[in-house]
Parts: sequence; structure tokens; C-alpha cells
Amino acid sequence: MLMQSLRMTLRDWRAGELRFLLIALTVAVAALASVGFFVDRMRTGLNRDAHQLLGADLVITADAPISELWRKEALRRGLSLAETVVFPSMTLAGEGDQTQSKLSSVKAVTTGYPLRGNLKIAGNLTDAGAITRDIPAPGTIWVDPTLLTALNLPVGGSLQLGDKRFTVTRVITSEPDRGAAFMNFAPRVMLSATDLASTNLIQYGSRVTYRLLVAGSPDSAAGFQQWVQTSIDTNAIKGIRLESLENGRPEMRATLDRAEQFLSLVGLLSAMLAAVAIAMAARRFMLRHVDACAMLRFLGLTQNQVTLLYLVEFLLVGLVGSAIGALVGFGAHFVLLEWLGTLVSNDLPAASFLPAVQGIATGLLLLIGFAVPPILQLRNVPHNRVIRREQGAPQPVALVTYGLGLATFIGLLLWQAGNVKLGLLTAGGFLGGLALFALLGWLSLKSLRSLRGLINHPSWRFAVTALQRRPGATVVQIVALSLGLMALLLLTVVRGDLVNAWRQATPADAPNQFVINIQPDQKQAVAAQLAQNGVINAQLYPMIRGRLIQINDNVLASDSYVDDRAKRLVDREFNLSTMSALPPQNQVSAGRWLDDSKPEASVEEGLAKTLNLKLGDTLKFDIAGQIVTAPITSLRKLDWGSMRVNFFVILNPTLMAETPQSWITAFHLPPENGALVNQLTREYPNLTVVDVGSVVKQIQAVVDQVVTAVEFLFLFTLASGVLVLYAALAGSHDERTREAGLLRALGATRKQLSQAQWIEFVLVGGLSGLLAASGAAAVGWSLATIVFDFTWQFSPLVWLSGLVAGAACAVFGGWVGLRNVLNQPPLQTLREA
Repeated sequence: MLMQSLRMTLRDWRAGELRFLLIALTVAVAALASVGFFVDRMRTGLNRDAHQLLGADLVITADAPISELWRKEALRRGLSLAETVVFPSMTLAGEGDQTQSKLSSVKAVTTGYPLRGNLKIAGNLTDAGAITRDIPAPGTIWVDPTLLTALNLPVGGSLQLGDKRFTVTRVITSEPDRGAAFMNFAPRVMLSATDLASTNLIQYGSRVTYRLLVAGSPDSAAGFQQWVQTSIDTNAIKGIRLESLENGRPEMRATLDRAEQFLSLVGLLSAMLAAVAIAMAARRFMLRHVDACAMLRFLGLTQNQVTLLYLVEFLLVGLVGSAIGALVGFGAHFVLLEWLGTLVSNDLPAASFLPAVQGIATGLLLLIGFAVPPILQLRNVPHNRVIRREQGAPQPVALVTYGLGLATFIGLLLWQAGNVKLGLLTAGGFLGGLALFALLGWLSLKSLRSLRGLINHPSWRFAVTALQRRPGATVVQIVALSLGLMALLLLTVVRGDLVNAWRQATPADAPNQFVINIQPDQKQAVAAQLAQNGVINAQLYPMIRGRLIQINDNVLASDSYVDDRAKRLVDREFNLSTMSALPPQNQVSAGRWLDDSKPEASVEEGLAKTLNLKLGDTLKFDIAGQIVTAPITSLRKLDWGSMRVNFFVILNPTLMAETPQSWITAFHLPPENGALVNQLTREYPNLTVVDVGSVVKQIQAVVDQVVTAVEFLFLFTLASGVLVLYAALAGSHDERTREAGLLRALGATRKQLSQAQWIEFVLVGGLSGLLAASGAAAVGWSLATIVFDFTWQFSPLVWLSGLVAGAACAVFGGWVGLRNVLNQPPLQTLREA
């Protein structure tokens, strides 16, 4: 039986019966394998470099200096220690009017840093760098190459940090505990911790992260970690996070998990469309082998033997197609790595065989779920089919097997999503979108009936009649192409419209510069300097760092909330403020504004929803050791798109009179007045000026890289849609050939029938493109109005792009699938009818 299956497989391959099935299977596996190889290398790299990502075996992170008691306990246990202090600050190059400034991420390190992993430095911008066990010498700094490029400064030049000027002696080429590039927009400046005090950069209100790095034997490190955790729990200490090899870089792992889910679902969309093509190709294979199967039954083979022959044939095709798809996916994942650019490390470990195995398994599952049901119908072909050209209805067992395809579809979604809720929502959305497109396509076909006489030309009538004659196949073509095009339009044209709408939602004169860390004795001078330089309405607001420690009678702990954002909010310090009047762009949505005669608090309504706060709740804050308590008397709605200074919580001035404060302001600075930033940071080195415009550009550059990579994956989706279109056309190839022969025998010319085919392709493609554009526009509108909360304007370019792209894809797929329909002579068609 095996040899007979091999002979049948070779015969069908030479006849071209299996090629399309192989291509569809290859596309499906390649889409998933490319994501699989990419995620596998990223995850393997994280696991390999777990200790390097931390720079230690254990890291204690805090927003206040770490207790000396903890250091002594670590040393008592024989552990090695190092410390880092990280905060944003302005760096200045040049002197006088030639001064240039740049926001940087300053990192002060102690001897021994890093305890794990390797720090690499170079002597110039072109060297690859070498491992060092040193730290910057006193009076010197090491910097990222991007900082030197931005300030046009050579190695050996000088930079000012706060009150002290340093010499740049090395370029940092690799920093083990830096994290992913998309988490660190500001270039790094590294100095010795012994120089930190002389800069006078750390003032009240500065957002500083303190880290204690610990390394040693696993038992000692684990014991110390448990001791610290017990101390935190016993004393209810806030703002402390422990990172170990097991949970190191949780934000990176969470980001990777989200990326894996999203990219996998994108790949799975391509695989599902390809699965439809697989099912249609298998059905065509079944229809074309009915006579051959009847002959095998006539020659004495049983139903089970016939079934086994074809199952072995399909298994061979599945293995070969899945293996080729895995190879294509392996090559495609390098394109993903290239298009993601600096977002991923360029020294990732080699990929394992697991994604290839998963890809091949997926291919076989798709084949079993979508190709086996049509093949099982061949076992029911009767002997007399050889003489009598008839076939019975499908048996109930064969019909039941179609449920296998749906079960496989849902199972693959759950597997790839890694989350039951996400997988089921995606499955429901996919099936719902498929049903909606199918309904709209069917209604459109119905409406074509009234347009048959619109144009008095035979080709037009032939085309409309052909679409009406095969509504099922036509609807499948429309749905498949619509889904593929909608995915691409959503990430190309609609994405651009979303970005433009976001930009238009921000006023042209919206603040683009934020100045923070203004000390009380600098407030009047900074305000005067801004006014002298033409900056109007630069309101200075007090900013107070405080930690929320209690709501009503509930003392907050790390497990007080399940939601991740709520946990982060109560685990860190808030930026509070105090003022008498309601600030601009704020609107009281519930309650009343502050009464300064007694303690009161006004809370942003989004924060209130996250922390389950309501009017009348009493909040207790710890502000630099002072306990401040106030009830909530109002909820505020903020216009975050205004880019102005906003605060989650505002307390009345009398209550906050004795609390330590710094000041913050935001203003719009025209490009021609850019020298003002350099002037401010030169005269007040402790100030931090954040150029929001440049930060947004950096974020947008990162988003563009990610979207470009996802668009690459959606090319597989479009390819799958074209495959389904081709499968639907090829499935009707024999019927179309007979129709063309009859029409030509009745007097139709080859030119008329050829024109009818082109009209049919354009109608199907154009309708698919319009449906895809409508779906993409609907998703874009939903994102704009529901998620991002800004005005959405429908762009005609979406529908124009969809119409053109749909028609082009349909014409191409139709030409490939039906280019030989008109080549058969009418006489031969009549003889075979």
C-alpha cells in the first residue's frame, strides 16, 4: 500500500494536482514559523543573559536611598555589593552662547559594577568596544555614542553635569543592565558615584532610582532575598522591588509576551486563510479523483484501503510542505530582526529546532482539520461510478469531520495566543468578520442582478451572469481577499490616518517643552527669564512627591490590587500638586472644587477608576515623612491631548503649606528660540528640560519599526488571501472550461469571453477592496473614538487604495488561475460533456 501511495503521489505531482496544496501549506507554516523563530531567539537570549540583564544575582530597586542595614546584612552573608543611581538630567557642551544641551540618563556607579555580565567601552565612535572591569575615574565620564553625535563632541571633549564639568574619556558600546532600547530613549552618561555629590543634581523632587546590586553563592543570595522580603513585609516598606534571575526584567518579559501573542495571532490569521485554501484545494482534488477512486474500488480495493492510499499521499504532501514552510519561516525571521533594527539585540543565540517542529505540527494539524474531510468522501464513491456518472450524497461521518476543521482552528488560536480569553475573542472576531463579509458579499451579488442590463455589451452580461451562477465560490473569493486586504490597509493607510488625527488633536501651540526640578529659590528667576524671552502663559505649578499609603481604613500593600497598573500606582510616589483655582484644561466631573478652609483632595477620574476611589473616600499620603490626610471632594476630567501640566491628585494649599516642593512648567517654544533651553540649563544646571517633540519623534520611530515588521507578516496574510482567490477560481476551472466551450459553440468570441473574465475579476477585486477598506476604516474609527478619544476623519484614500489593491490582486490571481480556460477547443468540450 505504501508503494502504491508513493506512485499515486508522484503521478498526481506530475499532473499538477498537488502543487497548489503544497504552496498553501507552505505559506501557512512559514507565517507561523517566522514568528516562532523570532520569539524563540528573543526568549532564549533573555534566558541566556538573565544575570547580565540584571548586572547581578539580585537587585534591590528603590526610589529612595537604600537602608545601610541591608548593606551590612549582605556583607555579613559574604555577598558582593555594587550600587547605581539613575536619574534624568541635562548635559551641556560648549561655553557661553555656544552651549548646547541634551537630556540624558545619568548613571552613577560604584566600584565593582557590574557584578554580572560585561560592560564594554571603546576609545572612539568606530571601535566595537572591549570588556572592562573598571568604572569612570573621578572627573571623567563615559557616554553613549549618540550623545557625542547629537552634541557634535569628540572623545576627549568636556560635558557639564550640574555644577561640575567632566571629560569624556570612553564611549559605552554595551551596558548589561540597560534593558531594551525602546525603554531608554535618553542617551546614557556614566560617572563614578564619588562624583555624584559634587554635581548637586539630586534635589527635592528629582525622580531618582537607587539600585543595590548583590552577587554571591545561590544559597546566600536566596537567603538574603528572603531576609529583605521579610523586612519589607514586616515594616510595610513601599517603593521597593526585588529582581532576581527568576523574575529579572519583568517589564522586558511582559513586553516580549505581548509581542509574541500579537505577532503569533497575525501569523495565525495568515495560516487560517491558507487553511481555507487548503480545504478548497483538497475539495478540488477530491472532485477530480472521483473517477480514479471508483476504478480502484472496481478493481477490488476496500473503502479502508482507498482511504489509506489517499491519507498517506496527503501525509507525504503535508510533511514536505510543512518542512519547506519551516525553512521559509526561518529565512523570514531574519527579515523581522532586520526591520526591528535597534529594538532587538544583534547577538542573539542561534534558533532552536522547536519552532520548526511546532511549524510542521501546525501544518499537519491544518491538513488534518481542513483537507481530510473532503478526502474521506472518496471512500464512499460507488463501484458503478465507472459506468453510471452519479455520486451519492456525503455520508454523515464525512459531514461530521468538517467540525474537525473548526475545532482545529479554535485549538490553534488558543495555542498560539497562550491565553484562553484572548484566543476565544480572536476566534469570535475572526469568524464574525468572516460572516459579515460573507453576508455583504452575498448581498452585493444579489444587487448585481439589477445591473446586468446597465451596459449593453455581451462581455458585461457574461461576467455578471457568471458571478450569479456561482454565488458560493464568488463569496469565498470576496471574503478571503477582503480579510487579507483589510489587515494590510489597517497597518498602512489607516495607521497614517490615526497618526494624523492624533497630531491634529494636539493644538498647534501646545507645550513642547517641560521644565522640572525648579527649586523654590529659582522659581521667580526662571519665570522672569521665560517672560523676557517671549514665553507667555508659562504657569509654574508646585510639584510634591508623596506616596499613597492608606484609603479610608485600608492600609495599602503590594497585594491590595490585582490590576497591574493599580499595583504600580500604589507602589511608587505620586506627583501631587496644590493650587487654589481649577487649572486650565481641567473639568470637575463630580463633586465640587477645593475649599481651602479644610483638608480636601481632587482626583483625576481615570485614577479614581483604576484605584476604585469615589467621592468621600479619605486618602492618606506620606510626603517626605509627613502624613497628610484629605477626603476626596471632586473628580476631574483632564484633556491629556493638550500636552499641558496635569496632576492625578491636587490638594488644597493650606493643607500643603509646610510640605517640601519643587516646581514644574510647560510652554511652547518655537524652533527659532531653541537657544532658550541652552540658556536655562547653563544658568540652572539642576533643571531638567524635556523636549516632548523629540521624545514623541523617538517613540514614533520605534512604533514605525514595529509596524513595519508587522506589515511584513501581513504580506503572508495577503498571500493567503490571493491563494484562496486562486483556489476558488481553480475549483471552478473545469466548469468554466465547459461553459466557455458551450458559449463559443453558440457564437461567443474568444475576445468577448476573455473580456468577461477580466470584468469578473475587477468586480470581485473591487468589491473585496471596498469591503476591506470599510472594515479598516471602521476599526480605525473605533480606535480613534473609543481608545484614543480624538476626532476621526474618514479619508477617501482608504477606499481608493482598497479598490485599486483589490482589483489588482483579483486580476493577478484570476490570470494565474484561469489563463488556460479559453485554450480548449469547443469541439473537445462538447465531446467531454
